[in-house]
Amino acid sequence: MAYPLERYIEDVIKNLQTCLYLRNFPSLKIERHNKPEVETRESAELLMPEINIKRSEKEKCMIEPSINSARVSFLLKKNDDLDRFLTSMFIRFISLRAEEFYILRRLAVTGFDISFLFTHVHLEELAREQLMAFLRTFLKEIDKEISEMRITVNTRARAAATFFVSNLIPRTTPS
Repeated sequence: MAYPLERYIEDVIKNLQTCLYLRNFPSLKIERHNKPEVETRESAELLMPEINIKRSEKEKCMIEPSINSARVSFLLKKNDDLDRFLTSMFIRFISLRAEEFYILRRLAVTGFDISFLFTHVHLEELAREQLMAFLRTFLKEIDKEISEMRITVNTRARAAATFFVSNLIPRTTPS
């Protein structure tokens, strides 16, 4: 059973805040390299257990923490083909602009729609509260945006269908 969006977002934020105590930790295998351990997975001892938060079977979040990075992946709710199409187009639009979002990964983790990567560099340059506020706003807005796009598509489809049907039916004038 799904629970409210606000509670889901608060659970994600609360769990993510506990994982965002990151530090500068260079690679154990390659000298002078500092890659996010959650993506390279070179040292299993530097990875922490992943956290899964489900709002419903169709909507969930996975947080993968490590010593110097944390990756957050979201599976967004898709009830039908139209939702799947709108979500994929919206995510594609956002992913093409990944450099502007700074923490957004261009490719999401397999099985998820969108992923964010937090490193110690992000936390040094940006305030933790700002990152959490961005994530909270993003989750609220993406749900609202996809719903608005769905309404717009349905309205346009209804208008187009009305136009075509009205042109197919011959008009007779009374004699």
